[in-house]
Amino acid sequence: MPKSIWILIIAMTMSVTGISFLWPLNAIYIHEELGKSLTIAGFVLMLNSAAGVCGNLLGGRLFDQIGAYRTLVLGVTAAAISACLLAFFHSFTYYMLLLMGVGFGSGMMAPALYALAGTLWPEGGRRPFNAMYVAQNVGVSIGTALIGVVAANELTAVFQANALMHAGLFVFVLFAFRKLKAKSTGHDTMKPLENIPFRRHFRFHSLIFVSIAFVICWMSYTQWQANVSVHTQGLGLSLGAYSLFWTVNGLMIVCAQPLLSLVIKKWIQGIKAQMVAGVILFIVSFLVLTQVTQFSGFMTAMIILTIGEMFIWPAVPTVASQLAPDGREGFYQGLVNSVAMVGRMFGPILGGFIVDVYSIYVLFYVLVGMLILSIPFLLVYDHPLKKHHMPS
Repeated sequence: MPKSIWILIIAMTMSVTGISFLWPLNAIYIHEELGKSLTIAGFVLMLNSAAGVCGNLLGGRLFDQIGAYRTLVLGVTAAAISACLLAFFHSFTYYMLLLMGVGFGSGMMAPALYALAGTLWPEGGRRPFNAMYVAQNVGVSIGTALIGVVAANELTAVFQANALMHAGLFVFVLFAFRKLKAKSTGHDTMKPLENIPFRRHFRFHSLIFVSIAFVICWMSYTQWQANVSVHTQGLGLSLGAYSLFWTVNGLMIVCAQPLLSLVIKKWIQGIKAQMVAGVILFIVSFLVLTQVTQFSGFMTAMIILTIGEMFIWPAVPTVASQLAPDGREGFYQGLVNSVAMVGRMFGPILGGFIVDVYSIYVLFYVLVGMLILSIPFLLVYDHPLKKHHMPS
């Protein structure tokens, strides 16, 4: 890979490592330490994701208008300030507001990093997006593996760890990305797409179909970060056991990439089949969750879920990059990243409501039904392009 992609990988790893100190514990901290219901916990996570949506849309737009470097500096500044304040102020109101600040800043960075991956290495195809996806999960592995150590004496120590990582990320972005500035600001002339009627934005129509499936997948996936975490605690599993699920998740993604590439090359032809296979594995994972109460059963479900996400998560930004017109790379990446955040936003509060009113098992079956409904959107996503004889 080009050296510039390695710089992106380091930034993504640092960003996700910092966040990974927080997100596995959000629902647990709000529910058990602050004494709020799961519905309230889901609402706080929804606000965090809503801020991320705004950050993604703004970050994608700014990438197209002012370039990657200034967009990244603005995003990491917002995230770092919020993370540092959170280290000292984490009562319920401060927790809610500062978590939104971290989400907004991180959200601004994500589309800029993904758009840079595509523009700095266009001949790489899906490889730069696979690299960014692996970087995310290296961060997940590091962050979740350290949770048990960091929080051994005091749970709030994770806030200090998150602040230190974001402070380091701020310094890294400020200096390492300065050299990429000239390479990443090549959008002085953008096609006037706003003058084209919406019904003729065929590439955008295709992206909408993928985005509908993507948001459903994320609404399902985020239950592991919110309600499944509380469910495992209720069954007597330790916090260390729960963090181990995510450590295995990240290590599998990092270590199994060569095997995954072989499977895709031999048995799964095309990016559409790759996404559909991932959704099917998601369905199987949640069906397994309806039957298990022991550590081994949850680990089995996590392994299946992990293989599914390895198919889906890097495929969607690849599709967005393929569909994006010249000068709209940031906007398209911002859109799919914001769609993921919408899934994270509504997933926890929907799941928390269903668990509070019914049960966790009802939630699992609801998720299976939603995932089944998402498959047709993936099967037809490229029909607008084929109908009008446009390249994908």
